Amino acid sequence: MRDLSAETFRQHLLEKYSLPPKARARVANPANSTLARPLRELWEATDLSAAEFADEVADYWGVIRLNLPQLLASTPCLDGFSRRFLRESTIFPVRTPNGGYRLAVADPSDTAAIRAAEIVFGAPVEVAVASFEDITTVLDQRAEADGAEADESARGSSQQSDDDIESLRDLASGAPVVRAFNDLLERAVELRASDIHIEPFRTGLVVRMRVDGLLRAMPVPAGIPPQALISRVKILAGLNIAERRLPQDGAARVRVSRSELDVRVATMPRQAGESAVIRLLPRDRGLLEMGKLGLAARDEAIMTRLLALPHGMIVVTGPTGSGKTTTLATMLSILNEPTRNILTIEDPVEYEIPGVNQSQVKPSIGLTFASAMRAFVRQDPDVIMVGEVRDAETAHIAIHAALTGHLVLTTLHTETAAAAVPRLIDLGIESFLLKSTLRAVVAQRLVRVLCDRCKVPHRLTEADIDRDPRFAVIGFKAGEMIHEAGGCERCGGTGYRGRNGVFEILEMSEEVRKLIGPQTDSHVVDSAAIAGGMTTMLADAIAKCRAGLTTVPEVFRVTTVR
Repeated sequence: MRDLSAETFRQHLLEKYSLPPKARARVANPANSTLARPLRELWEATDLSAAEFADEVADYWGVIRLNLPQLLASTPCLDGFSRRFLRESTIFPVRTPNGGYRLAVADPSDTAAIRAAEIVFGAPVEVAVASFEDITTVLDQRAEADGAEADESARGSSQQSDDDIESLRDLASGAPVVRAFNDLLERAVELRASDIHIEPFRTGLVVRMRVDGLLRAMPVPAGIPPQALISRVKILAGLNIAERRLPQDGAARVRVSRSELDVRVATMPRQAGESAVIRLLPRDRGLLEMGKLGLAARDEAIMTRLLALPHGMIVVTGPTGSGKTTTLATMLSILNEPTRNILTIEDPVEYEIPGVNQSQVKPSIGLTFASAMRAFVRQDPDVIMVGEVRDAETAHIAIHAALTGHLVLTTLHTETAAAAVPRLIDLGIESFLLKSTLRAVVAQRLVRVLCDRCKVPHRLTEADIDRDPRFAVIGFKAGEMIHEAGGCERCGGTGYRGRNGVFEILEMSEEVRKLIGPQTDSHVVDSAAIAGGMTTMLADAIAKCRAGLTTVPEVFRVTTVR
């Protein structure tokens, strides 16, 4: 095997491939040159599939290439290796036909992992290359097989009395339960999941992960009592495992696959036992840039103009999981300059932005959105971000902060941008104050983006339009080109990889301001904004569909025709 580095391979890719400008920039200028997994980061920066990237690696390092069927057919040699080490290093040790040892690796520049395998075996190993996804798949299958043989001690412990808290604590801290939970975290990171749902039912435990906005069922850890797994989650988040009658919230910082995660945990008592939802917040989320949000050129220009305002209030609306926090964090990163004092109060702090003074609410000690806002106005801020306006007190403080010379950014839960106006009036804000302070409302949703590797072009026919009336509803005609979801190894067979925003930005023009009053009708405001040139979320989604970024089913999944 050639003794080459990830850096020389990077140069090789740049010389060999005519990558698109954005991909080429990511490959040529990695965000962090000290990353512990340089080849994986390099693959994710390119537009190559996992198999194509592995082909390039095998050819460049001059070693044999193994595909998934070959890995599954081989004899694994996992004794002496921890599951965590295999996942973090992305390696799979096997026997060769002549009785020797072979190490399937995704990154042959990781000499530390290769050396560790030689120490375990006490003999040299033959290095072969397989894709990141193939090795992850075969390790997952081995995990399921091993789970079926879980320790009998864990099975026996499941029969303990629910009141025996110490025994439950010991069980939750035992190796089988800890290993099962760590495997769930590692699988979530591999899938780019945002949440893990652990839900007990009378028929058994259900584990689901939210990937690209949709829940996906996962294999359940075999032989692990549901209550032990929930208790493990609660111990990690510093919650009271003896309290099972009330909801609890907690947080923790964990290390998974050589990267750090902030996790937020929320438990809820249910008929069949406690459930837990774990929100995963990777600490290395990359740069926050306006161009990554998915704004159309006109809306991006409006957003840039709004952020240049010295004072006033900008509201971002949408349901939970619609990307509001990412939009706010991007706004803050643009406003973040040494000449500005930026203060935020959030629940939770999902993006840590150097140079921004960020605080997290703690209702148990009286630190709420409202109390933090009252303190903020005495801290000489230029920009204030309040994570959500939930009550009348917070709304009034935010409005008065905007009125006294601050730029205030916040969120609301409303269906459309226009609906934010009557919602604020319903919270007790006088209409004359709203006219003076509200600068714009940004409404958004997230649509899944088609996988570039497997999306399928399709020219619409009259039969297509007759069969599915949705095409006619949004103005598609026979002969137009659309794209449909395919399915490949890179996107996990779903046809989608990643998400992008669809937006509507309601600016407070003179025509809209005249409509604001005690009995404001959101439909009237909406019609006036559209007449003034506002692009609706539906129109933005249709434009992305025509551009081949998403599909018609996705348009109807996240937006409504109005």
